Amino acid sequence: MKGKFARIVAIVVAGSALALSGSAVASADGSGTSSTQAAGDQLTQLRQELVDRAYTADVPGTQRALGKMSPVLGDLAAGEKYTVQSDTRETAASAQDDATTASRIIADPAQAEHVKQAPPVPSALPNLPPPLDIIADLLKTLIQKLTDLLNALVGNPPALTVPTS
Repeated sequence: MKGKFARIVAIVVAGSALALSGSAVASADGSGTSSTQAAGDQLTQLRQELVDRAYTADVPGTQRALGKMSPVLGDLAAGEKYTVQSDTRETAASAQDDATTASRIIADPAQAEHVKQAPPVPSALPNLPPPLDIIADLLKTLIQKLTDLLNALVGNPPALTVPTS
């Protein structure tokens, strides 16, 4: 009787250990957890909002989109709220820096002279309209980093739609 009970306990413990290790492996690559998926979905919406606002020359809207994006990128970069790989955290931290820099330049365009601009990015994205054209390369770089980050979080992110006109 005691042997049968001990075997049952051992099976339950082994099953629990396998379940825990399986969930750790699933979350280690940045996908497979509902909170990481939710962050990816939120970031997808924020990326599209940024593109919509920037390409329609909505300066205050672009700044709001950058402001909404920063906390999500900060959470991903910190690696505390979401379990993601270190290179994904680095991409999130770099994107957060770009978003902060872009927001500062939008708030005070005179700072554009004092901030290191991103090099031109080979991109399928069209040029930004004035006045956001002064930080076009920075925003294009940010959009590319967001796309890379989304690819790490959710697999293939939805394609961007860039407003025309």
